[in-house]
Parts: sequence; C-alpha cells; structure tokens
Amino acid sequence: MTALILATHNRHKVTEITAILGARYRFLTLQDFPEAPASSEDQSTFAGNAMKKARDLARWMQGVPGLDYRIPAPNALIVADDSGLEVDALKGAPGVHSARFAAIDAKPPQPASVGNTPDSANNDKLLRLLKDVPPNQRKGRFRCAIASIRVKPVQGILAGQTFEGICEGRIQSAASGKGGFGYDPLFIPDGQTVSFAQLPSDVKNRVSHRAQALQKLKRYLDTLGL
Repeated sequence: MTALILATHNRHKVTEITAILGARYRFLTLQDFPEAPASSEDQSTFAGNAMKKARDLARWMQGVPGLDYRIPAPNALIVADDSGLEVDALKGAPGVHSARFAAIDAKPPQPASVGNTPDSANNDKLLRLLKDVPPNQRKGRFRCAIASIRVKPVQGILAGQTFEGICEGRIQSAASGKGGFGYDPLFIPDGQTVSFAQLPSDVKNRVSHRAQALQKLKRYLDTLGL
C-alpha cells in the first residue's frame, strides 16, 4: 500500500481528498506529525505555494527519527494543496490570499505572517467589495494546485509534480447553504443552480477544482504503479 501524507491541518480538505482518492491509499495528515514546522504561503501562485509546502515537509522528514515506523507503507508521498478563489471584477483577488483575505488592508495593518482569517470575515469582505457589481459581472473561479513529492528523495533530489484544477462559476450576492467551507456558500459553479455549500458532497467531489486536480494526481500515481 502507498501512504499519502496530506500536508494540512484543514479537516475539510482532508475529508474531500480522502473521499476523492478513495480507499486504496493509507492517509496521514499533519495531525500525525504535530511537531512538523509550519510552512509560510509566500509564493505568488497556488502551484508555487503547494510545492513549497510539500518540499518543506519532505526536507523536515529527512531528519525525523524512526520515520519508517511512523509511515506504515512501503511507498510514501507528500500531497500538498493550495487553492482559492479568483474574481474577475476584483482583478483576480483574493487569489493566493483567499484564506486570509480579511486581514489584507485591515486596520491596523496585519503582518504577512498572520494566520488564516475566519471564513465568515473573508466572505463578508468579498460581498462588500462586490456590492455594486451587477450579477452578469460576478464571474470567478476556484483554482486548486496539488503538489506531490516522494518522502525519500530520488538520487538526493526532492523532485515533485504539480496538478491543477479549475472550476468556473459566479459569485452570488448572499451566502446560501450549510455545507462546504471557505467561499463555498457564495460560489455557484457553472452548470449548477445552487452554491457549493448546497451541493451534495458526491456532486461537489466530481466537479470541483480540487476534484479535477486530484484526478490528475490519481492518474499520475497509476502510471507509477502506486
């Protein structure tokens, strides 16, 4: 069996990733490595942030005593995700700052190292910025980048792959639905009439940006025989 170490504490992401990839893998998360240092998301692209998180965790793991005993599988890869919302009327914002959107331009200014801000605060800010934007100009998309890297370097090189998924849609004027997380209550994907937060999880896990990126990862792992 292959172990996939999900470089996240976000339980919502863990639920989606494990549901999409299925039971053929053994999943671990950062909850299984609580001493792992945090990786700052300071890159200008989702793919850059995802790969940085994967490489940072892989480098740290090289010095973990008894690592083979903590990963119960002969093959192990780190899987890191970075994703967010891009809104055309806001010139692509919040983009890579999606998780801490409410902290940007806050009074007093928040440092770049500030942690994620609550979903409710991020959603409120997005709605404020779009309050005068008509419905036909509220197009946007969720973008996801998944980075995969072997825990043990090949010939000393921490080589990795990235896979991207995009889900086009529009931003509604008020939140709806109790499911999902992040901006899901505001986002209606193309081809649907309700928000991500209202879609059944099995439907969302077929059409979402994360689902698209993970399906590409899955096909890549198949080519490796993992």
